Amino acid sequence: MSSTTSVHVTALDGLVNVNSLFTIAVFVGLSLATPGQHSLENRSGCDAGVDIAKKLLVFEVVSFSFFLFSSLVAQGLKLAINLLNSKDVDEIFRAHINLKVLRFGMMASAIGSVMGCLFLMLSMVNVIQIRLGMLSCGSRSAVHAVAALIILVTCALLVYISTAVYAFLH
Repeated sequence: MSSTTSVHVTALDGLVNVNSLFTIAVFVGLSLATPGQHSLENRSGCDAGVDIAKKLLVFEVVSFSFFLFSSLVAQGLKLAINLLNSKDVDEIFRAHINLKVLRFGMMASAIGSVMGCLFLMLSMVNVIQIRLGMLSCGSRSAVHAVAALIILVTCALLVYISTAVYAFLH
């Protein structure tokens, strides 16, 4: 079963571009938090320990890995579409590609992006704890920042996931 489309290339371009922005966020998160840094809470008991810095590093690396996976899968699909497209010069905006392969690749790329977002959110929680104070310390700024982060990212991911699943099933 094959499908002809140029819309998929545009969708894959968008996915790669968004993943690039998130990858930048990963490195910004790494640069903002260093072990032994004092929080803005001004209480030594609220400063994050080495364990939080280690978790931050692990979550950032895992997040980066998922975004890289997602981008590479999307780029591979784009390459396949473009190479197949070059064989048919009469239809410059359409390529014949196996629909099952395309759908599987796009879903794998979407799952990679979602997982990258989840781990990026976890790493940002650790950045917040390092900069604003530990959540266990009761830092109001940290609690508010983490609550806003979790609520907004979760809502956005639910919209993204439901849209991707809808597109996958229809």
